[in-house]
Amino acid sequence: MLNRKNYLRQFTVPTSVCAVALSALLIGACNNTNPEANAPNETTASEQTNTTASEVVNKTDELIGKTVTIRSEPVKKISPATFTVSDNQFFSGETILVVNASGETATLPEDTELQITGEVGKFVAADIERKYNLKLDPQLYVDYESKPAIIAQSIAQAPKPGEITNNPSQYYNKILAVPGEIEDVKSDNTFTLDEDRLIGGSDLLVLVADSKKATVKDGETVVATGVLRPFIVAELEKEYEFTWDAGLKQKLEAEFRDKPVLVATSVYPSALPEEKK
Repeated sequence: MLNRKNYLRQFTVPTSVCAVALSALLIGACNNTNPEANAPNETTASEQTNTTASEVVNKTDELIGKTVTIRSEPVKKISPATFTVSDNQFFSGETILVVNASGETATLPEDTELQITGEVGKFVAADIERKYNLKLDPQLYVDYESKPAIIAQSIAQAPKPGEITNNPSQYYNKILAVPGEIEDVKSDNTFTLDEDRLIGGSDLLVLVADSKKATVKDGETVVATGVLRPFIVAELEKEYEFTWDAGLKQKLEAEFRDKPVLVATSVYPSALPEEKK
Protein backbone atom coordinates (compact mmCIF):
# COMPACT_ATOMS: atom_id res chain seq x y z
CA MET A 1 0.00 0.00 0.00
CA LEU A 2 1.24 3.47 -0.86
CA ASN A 3 2.44 5.34 2.22
CA ARG A 4 0.15 8.33 2.83
CA LYS A 5 3.03 10.57 3.86
CA ASN A 6 5.03 9.84 0.72
CA TYR A 7 1.95 10.21 -1.47
CA LEU A 8 1.20 13.67 -0.15
CA ARG A 9 4.79 14.79 -0.73
CA GLN A 10 4.26 14.38 -4.47
CA PHE A 11 2.04 17.46 -4.42
CA THR A 12 4.22 19.88 -2.45
CA VAL A 13 4.21 23.47 -3.75
CA PRO A 14 7.80 24.78 -3.78
CA THR A 15 8.49 27.05 -0.82
CA SER A 16 10.22 29.51 -3.14
CA VAL A 17 6.93 30.33 -4.84
CA CYS A 18 5.16 33.33 -3.26
CA ALA A 19 2.25 33.37 -5.70
CA VAL A 20 -0.86 33.38 -3.60
CA ALA A 21 -2.49 36.76 -4.28
CA LEU A 22 -6.08 37.29 -3.19
CA SER A 23 -6.15 40.18 -5.62
CA ALA A 24 -5.53 37.98 -8.62
CA LEU A 25 -8.15 37.25 -11.18
CA LEU A 26 -9.31 33.72 -11.11
CA ILE A 27 -9.99 30.88 -8.76
CA GLY A 28 -11.66 27.48 -8.74
CA ALA A 29 -13.21 25.27 -6.12
CA CYS A 30 -13.27 21.54 -5.66
CA ASN A 31 -14.72 19.87 -2.59
CA ASN A 32 -13.98 16.16 -2.88
CA THR A 33 -14.10 13.45 -0.24
CA ASN A 34 -10.73 12.09 -1.37
CA PRO A 35 -8.27 14.60 0.10
CA GLU A 36 -5.33 13.66 -2.08
CA ALA A 37 -7.28 13.91 -5.32
CA ASN A 38 -7.35 17.70 -5.30
CA ALA A 39 -3.90 18.40 -3.94
CA PRO A 40 -2.19 21.37 -5.59
CA ASN A 41 -0.04 20.20 -8.45
CA GLU A 42 3.71 20.49 -8.08
CA THR A 43 4.97 23.37 -10.21
CA THR A 44 8.51 24.61 -10.56
CA ALA A 45 9.26 28.16 -9.50
CA SER A 46 10.21 29.12 -13.03
CA GLU A 47 6.79 28.06 -14.31
CA GLN A 48 4.74 29.84 -11.67
CA THR A 49 4.15 33.59 -11.55
CA ASN A 50 3.42 35.83 -8.59
CA THR A 51 0.77 38.22 -9.86
CA THR A 52 -2.07 40.51 -8.87
CA ALA A 53 -5.43 41.27 -10.42
CA SER A 54 -4.31 44.63 -11.73
CA GLU A 55 -1.30 43.04 -13.41
CA VAL A 56 -3.48 40.43 -15.09
CA VAL A 57 -5.90 43.09 -16.33
CA ASN A 58 -3.16 45.39 -17.61
CA LYS A 59 -0.70 42.75 -18.82
CA THR A 60 -2.89 39.92 -20.04
CA ASP A 61 -0.81 39.29 -23.14
CA GLU A 62 2.34 38.93 -21.04
CA LEU A 63 0.69 36.34 -18.79
CA ILE A 64 -0.86 34.19 -21.51
CA GLY A 65 0.57 30.69 -21.17
CA LYS A 66 1.99 31.32 -17.69
CA THR A 67 0.97 29.46 -14.55
CA VAL A 68 -0.24 31.54 -11.61
CA THR A 69 -1.49 30.75 -8.12
CA ILE A 70 -4.22 33.00 -6.76
CA ARG A 71 -6.97 33.17 -4.15
CA SER A 72 -10.49 34.66 -4.11
CA GLU A 73 -14.17 33.81 -3.62
CA PRO A 74 -16.31 32.31 -6.40
CA VAL A 75 -19.16 34.40 -7.77
CA LYS A 76 -21.38 32.30 -10.00
CA LYS A 77 -21.50 28.74 -11.33
CA ILE A 78 -21.92 28.71 -15.11
CA SER A 79 -21.76 24.94 -15.70
CA PRO A 80 -20.34 21.88 -13.90
CA ALA A 81 -16.95 22.77 -15.38
CA THR A 82 -16.96 26.57 -15.30
CA PHE A 83 -17.68 29.46 -12.96
CA THR A 84 -16.72 33.08 -12.44
CA VAL A 85 -14.79 35.01 -9.81
CA SER A 86 -14.39 38.68 -9.11
CA ASP A 87 -12.42 41.02 -6.88
CA ASN A 88 -14.41 44.20 -6.43
CA GLN A 89 -11.35 46.09 -5.24
CA PHE A 90 -9.86 45.82 -8.73
CA PHE A 91 -12.68 44.88 -11.10
CA SER A 92 -15.61 46.99 -9.86
CA GLY A 93 -17.79 43.91 -10.07
CA GLU A 94 -16.49 42.56 -13.39
CA THR A 95 -16.39 38.77 -13.39
CA ILE A 96 -13.79 36.48 -14.91
CA LEU A 97 -14.29 32.94 -16.19
CA VAL A 98 -12.57 29.91 -14.66
CA VAL A 99 -12.44 26.50 -16.34
CA ASN A 100 -12.01 23.55 -13.99
CA ALA A 101 -9.61 21.20 -15.79
CA SER A 102 -8.43 19.48 -12.59
CA GLY A 103 -10.26 16.26 -13.44
CA GLU A 104 -12.44 16.49 -10.32
CA THR A 105 -16.03 17.67 -9.92
CA ALA A 106 -16.13 21.28 -8.75
CA THR A 107 -18.43 22.62 -6.05
CA LEU A 108 -18.55 26.21 -4.84
CA PRO A 109 -18.68 26.56 -1.04
CA GLU A 110 -20.35 29.68 0.28
CA ASP A 111 -18.30 32.41 1.96
CA THR A 112 -15.03 30.52 1.63
CA GLU A 113 -12.02 31.72 -0.30
CA LEU A 114 -10.42 29.28 -2.71
CA GLN A 115 -6.91 28.85 -4.02
CA ILE A 116 -6.13 27.73 -7.52
CA THR A 117 -3.10 27.10 -9.67
CA GLY A 118 -3.62 27.22 -13.40
CA GLU A 119 -2.64 28.67 -16.75
CA VAL A 120 -3.83 32.05 -17.96
CA GLY A 121 -5.28 31.97 -21.45
CA LYS A 122 -7.93 33.45 -23.72
CA PHE A 123 -11.14 31.48 -23.62
CA VAL A 124 -12.14 29.77 -26.86
CA ALA A 125 -14.93 27.31 -26.16
CA ALA A 126 -14.19 24.97 -29.08
CA ASP A 127 -10.51 24.71 -28.17
CA ILE A 128 -11.26 24.09 -24.48
CA GLU A 129 -13.79 21.39 -25.33
CA ARG A 130 -11.35 19.57 -27.56
CA LYS A 131 -8.28 19.84 -25.34
CA TYR A 132 -9.92 18.94 -22.02
CA ASN A 133 -12.76 16.70 -23.22
CA LEU A 134 -15.44 19.01 -21.85
CA LYS A 135 -18.93 19.69 -23.17
CA LEU A 136 -19.66 23.42 -23.17
CA ASP A 137 -22.90 25.02 -24.31
CA PRO A 138 -21.69 27.87 -26.57
CA GLN A 139 -24.72 30.00 -25.67
CA LEU A 140 -23.47 30.24 -22.09
CA TYR A 141 -20.10 31.66 -23.11
CA VAL A 142 -20.91 34.41 -25.58
CA ASP A 143 -19.75 37.06 -23.11
CA TYR A 144 -16.48 35.22 -22.34
CA GLU A 145 -15.31 34.17 -25.78
CA SER A 146 -11.74 35.36 -26.50
CA LYS A 147 -11.50 37.03 -23.07
CA PRO A 148 -8.95 36.12 -20.36
CA ALA A 149 -9.64 32.97 -18.39
CA ILE A 150 -7.73 30.58 -16.19
CA ILE A 151 -7.53 26.85 -16.80
CA ALA A 152 -7.49 25.36 -13.31
CA GLN A 153 -5.20 22.40 -12.72
CA SER A 154 -5.27 22.35 -8.91
CA ILE A 155 -7.85 23.63 -6.48
CA ALA A 156 -8.17 23.93 -2.72
CA GLN A 157 -10.46 25.66 -0.27
CA ALA A 158 -8.67 28.46 1.60
CA PRO A 159 -10.50 29.09 4.90
CA LYS A 160 -8.92 31.17 7.65
CA PRO A 161 -7.73 29.47 10.87
CA GLY A 162 -10.73 30.59 12.91
CA GLU A 163 -13.19 29.37 10.29
CA ILE A 164 -11.61 25.94 10.57
CA THR A 165 -11.43 25.75 14.35
CA ASN A 166 -15.01 27.04 14.72
CA ASN A 167 -16.41 24.30 12.48
CA PRO A 168 -13.75 21.70 11.67
CA SER A 169 -16.15 18.94 10.63
CA GLN A 170 -16.85 20.57 7.25
CA TYR A 171 -13.13 20.63 6.45
CA TYR A 172 -11.90 17.27 7.73
CA ASN A 173 -10.09 15.08 5.18
CA LYS A 174 -10.01 17.87 2.61
CA ILE A 175 -7.04 19.55 0.99
CA LEU A 176 -6.87 23.13 2.31
CA ALA A 177 -4.65 26.13 1.64
CA VAL A 178 -4.78 28.06 4.91
CA PRO A 179 -3.45 31.64 5.12
CA GLY A 180 -2.36 33.01 8.46
CA GLU A 181 0.32 34.48 10.68
CA ILE A 182 2.66 32.10 12.49
CA GLU A 183 2.21 32.77 16.18
CA ASP A 184 3.89 29.99 18.13
CA VAL A 185 6.70 27.84 16.72
CA LYS A 186 6.82 24.78 18.96
CA SER A 187 9.41 22.76 17.02
CA ASP A 188 10.93 22.47 13.54
CA ASN A 189 7.70 21.01 12.17
CA THR A 190 5.07 22.20 14.67
CA PHE A 191 3.50 25.66 14.95
CA THR A 192 0.18 27.48 15.16
CA LEU A 193 -1.51 29.91 12.78
CA ASP A 194 -2.92 32.91 14.63
CA GLU A 195 -6.63 33.72 14.66
CA ASP A 196 -7.33 37.19 16.00
CA ARG A 197 -10.11 38.41 13.71
CA LEU A 198 -12.94 35.91 14.10
CA ILE A 199 -14.89 36.09 17.36
CA GLY A 200 -14.76 32.70 19.05
CA GLY A 201 -12.08 31.40 16.70
CA SER A 202 -8.93 29.79 18.03
CA ASP A 203 -5.47 29.23 16.62
CA LEU A 204 -4.92 26.30 14.25
CA LEU A 205 -2.19 23.74 14.89
CA VAL A 206 -0.02 22.91 11.86
CA LEU A 207 2.31 19.92 11.53
CA VAL A 208 4.68 19.86 8.56
CA ALA A 209 4.96 16.33 7.17
CA ASP A 210 8.58 16.92 6.14
CA SER A 211 10.49 19.10 8.63
CA LYS A 212 13.08 19.88 5.95
CA LYS A 213 10.39 21.87 4.15
CA ALA A 214 9.51 23.92 7.26
CA THR A 215 11.42 27.20 7.26
CA VAL A 216 9.15 29.31 9.44
CA LYS A 217 9.42 31.98 12.11
CA ASP A 218 7.09 33.76 14.50
CA GLY A 219 5.15 36.61 12.90
CA GLU A 220 5.62 35.45 9.30
CA THR A 221 2.50 35.47 7.12
CA VAL A 222 2.28 32.21 5.20
CA VAL A 223 0.00 29.79 3.42
CA ALA A 224 0.07 26.22 4.71
CA THR A 225 -1.29 23.58 2.32
CA GLY A 226 -2.32 20.13 3.50
CA VAL A 227 -5.04 17.83 4.86
CA LEU A 228 -7.11 18.65 7.94
CA ARG A 229 -7.70 15.90 10.50
CA PRO A 230 -8.27 15.49 14.26
CA PHE A 231 -5.19 15.70 16.48
CA ILE A 232 -4.74 12.10 17.65
CA VAL A 233 -1.09 11.57 18.54
CA ALA A 234 -0.94 7.80 18.04
CA GLU A 235 -2.37 8.03 14.53
CA LEU A 236 -0.17 10.93 13.50
CA GLU A 237 3.00 9.30 14.79
CA LYS A 238 2.16 6.09 12.93
CA GLU A 239 1.08 7.57 9.61
CA TYR A 240 3.50 10.47 9.31
CA GLU A 241 6.37 9.42 11.59
CA PHE A 242 6.05 12.56 13.69
CA THR A 243 8.24 12.55 16.77
CA TRP A 244 8.26 15.01 19.65
CA ASP A 245 10.16 14.99 22.93
CA ALA A 246 8.11 13.84 25.92
CA GLY A 247 7.53 17.34 27.27
CA LEU A 248 6.27 18.83 24.01
CA LYS A 249 4.16 15.77 23.25
CA GLN A 250 2.43 16.10 26.61
CA LYS A 251 1.75 19.80 26.06
CA LEU A 252 0.37 19.22 22.57
CA GLU A 253 -1.95 16.46 23.78
CA ALA A 254 -3.21 18.62 26.63
CA GLU A 255 -3.93 21.62 24.40
CA PHE A 256 -4.98 20.09 21.07
CA ARG A 257 -6.29 16.55 21.69
CA ASP A 258 -9.16 15.83 19.26
CA LYS A 259 -8.96 19.40 17.91
CA PRO A 260 -8.28 20.03 14.21
CA VAL A 261 -4.72 19.91 12.93
CA LEU A 262 -3.47 20.70 9.43
CA VAL A 263 -0.91 18.15 8.24
CA ALA A 264 0.95 20.36 5.80
CA THR A 265 2.89 19.28 2.75
CA SER A 266 4.06 22.84 2.08
CA VAL A 267 4.43 26.17 3.85
CA TYR A 268 5.31 29.23 1.80
CA PRO A 269 5.15 33.04 2.20
CA SER A 270 1.86 34.68 1.38
CA ALA A 271 1.73 37.36 -1.30
CA LEU A 272 -1.54 38.82 -0.06
CA PRO A 273 -1.82 42.59 -0.08
CA GLU A 274 -1.49 43.83 3.51
CA GLU A 275 -5.08 45.08 3.71
CA LYS A 276 -6.38 41.67 2.65
CA LYS A 277 -4.44 39.51 5.11
